[in-house]
This record gives sequence, structure tokens and C-alpha cells, in this order.
Amino acid sequence: MAIAQPAARPANPRFSSGPCAKPPVFDLAKLSDAPLGRSHRAAVGKDKLLAAIEGTRELLNIPADYKIGIVPASDTGAVEMAMWNLLGERKVEMLAWESFGAGWVTDVVKQLKIDAEVKTADYGQIVDLASVDFANDVVFTWNGTTSGVRVPNGDWIAADRAGLTICDATSAAFAQDLPWDKLDVTTFSWQKVLGGEAAHGMIILSPRAVARLESYTPAWPLPKIFRLTKGGKLIDGIFKGATINTPSMLAVEDYLLALDWARSVGGLEGLIARADANAKAVFDFCDAKPWIANLAEDPATRSNTSVCLKFTDARIQDGAAFAKAVAKRLEAEEVALDVGAYRDAPAGLRIWCGGTVETADIEAMLPWLEWAFEAEIAAQG
Repeated sequence: MAIAQPAARPANPRFSSGPCAKPPVFDLAKLSDAPLGRSHRAAVGKDKLLAAIEGTRELLNIPADYKIGIVPASDTGAVEMAMWNLLGERKVEMLAWESFGAGWVTDVVKQLKIDAEVKTADYGQIVDLASVDFANDVVFTWNGTTSGVRVPNGDWIAADRAGLTICDATSAAFAQDLPWDKLDVTTFSWQKVLGGEAAHGMIILSPRAVARLESYTPAWPLPKIFRLTKGGKLIDGIFKGATINTPSMLAVEDYLLALDWARSVGGLEGLIARADANAKAVFDFCDAKPWIANLAEDPATRSNTSVCLKFTDARIQDGAAFAKAVAKRLEAEEVALDVGAYRDAPAGLRIWCGGTVETADIEAMLPWLEWAFEAEIAAQG
């Protein structure tokens, strides 16, 4: 039977998996130092862009000899840039266990037409990491935003690999500890864990990736927006703030604010702890309720950012319609916004638990989730 509405409400009901919740300290007035109406190539613009790059290096503990660039088109642009520049020199292994990984498979196999071995797993599962051959280039997502499944660590990646590892880490950066010695190309977007604005991506290159760029020319033409080299040499200015195209200086200012907030909560360690606490609140709730479960089957591979849930109650007549109805009820009450599962994922919910979300808001939202579930069960008749 239906239950009474909870008394408490989340102070911030924003649990979208991208763009994600802004840092708790966000205020538009704090972006007043943005050099609006100024060229990004002026000294003030270059200084801001370099501060964004070096702040990223500092907080993520990225080695000094790795290159960090700000690129267009969010994480998608960064991943595409990496694949179009670097792949084709050798065979590729594509690892996919969610929709974005599947998208990279499509690009490599159908667009670039590269010799690739494709390894896939259903939503909630992960591929056999022990089977990966690191004589090949390997493309994978660290954390599956649409499946809530992540790789548990970097131990499966060979230290003496001949191929490159290209890692889409957009839902992992700033929430999970990335082993830089195992990653040759890493990408993410500002709109995820730090709650930045959309449209900008970042690409991080190891010395091995730079060596490939400077020694290998792909067989296909590269549009200007993708080019990382000129005359066989890395365009070094890209990695000092001389972006390929014009960035939004307002979005840059917003990212700098997010980096400052990240420092204030303990840097990477503090951000990981915040995400872990948020995810644990959801995990504990699921453990206590017989009608809902984590989509990720193995606890070792459960994401601490994009937590995907499935309804398991036998009384549910139409899983997709039921999940949409629950999400709609939560939005109508303004207690949880944008928590429906990704369109290509199994029916269910997706709760963003990254560090910009307050654990108190997660804890206040979960009783409303139970209320919405019971209301929809009752509405089925």
C-alpha cells in the first residue's frame, strides 16, 4: 500500500549524471573575474587556461612529463581526437560494457575501419580483463556512466605493454584514483565530477602517447579540430592553453572555481571520500530493500559516481513504464531531478553520487524513492 510522503526534502535535488550538480559553494557572482569579451589569446586568457591545466595536474597528481590539453566537444571530442590521431598503427582491442564504450566501438570498426577485436559485456557486468592483449592498443571506459560499472583498479593493465591504453575517464576523474603509469591517453569533461559547464573536454597524454603521435601518421585525413601535430611534432601550445578553437572564458572561470572548491575539501582524497560516502548511502538503502538492487552485479566493480539501479519487485507489470513513472513522481515533487536510466540502458534509475553532491541530500532523497515506488505499485491496481 502507498505510504505517507517523507517530511524532509533534499536541499539540492540535482542528481543528474551530466551536467552534474555544481559545487555546493557555487554562485554566479563568484565568476565575476572571468575575462568576458577578451581574447583567450590575450595574456589574461592564456593565464586562466594554463591555471586550469596546472590545477588539473595538481589535483589529479598527474606526472610532470604528461601533457594536458583543453579540447572542444567535451569528453566525446577528447576521445574522438585520441582515436583518430593514434589508432591504426597496430591492432586494437575495444572493451565495452555500456553505451559510450559501444559508441567508441562503432567509430573504430565502422568509421575508421581498423582491425579490432571487440570485447563486450552486458549492462551490470564487465569484460574479462585478464584476457586483454597489451600488444594491441586498448580503448576502454574506466567508469561506465550508463551502467554504473567501473574497472576495480589498474592492476590488469600490463606495465610493459607495447600498445597504448586509451581511457575514457569522464565519470572517474576526481572521484577515483587513476594509475597514471598505466594510462597513455586519458580523457574527461568538466561537466562531470566537478560539476563544471559542458562543451569542454580534457586530454592527457603520456610520453608514450606523444611518441606515437610524432612517429605515426594515420591513413585518413584529420580535420583541423582534431589535429595535435604539425610537421610530425606535437603542437605544444595546445598543452599550455593555446586551444585549438575558442573556449568559453566563463566556463573556464567556472572550472577554476570548482578546482578551488576541490582543494578546500581535501583535494582528490577528499573528493573520493565524498563520492564513496554518497554511493554507500545508496548501496546500504538497496541492501535493506527487497524491491531494488544495484545494476552492477559485482560489488568490486560498482561505481561510486554514476550509481545505476534496477527494480526487482515481481509485482511490476511493465519495467520501463514503471521506472519512468517513479522518476516522474520524484521530479514532480522536486526531490530528485533527472534520475531516469540512460535511454539505451536497462529500465531503472541512475543516481549521481559524485563529490559535488552532499550526502545529506542523498539520505533525504532515498525515503522519497521508497514513497514513489510504493505509490506506483499502488497505482498499478
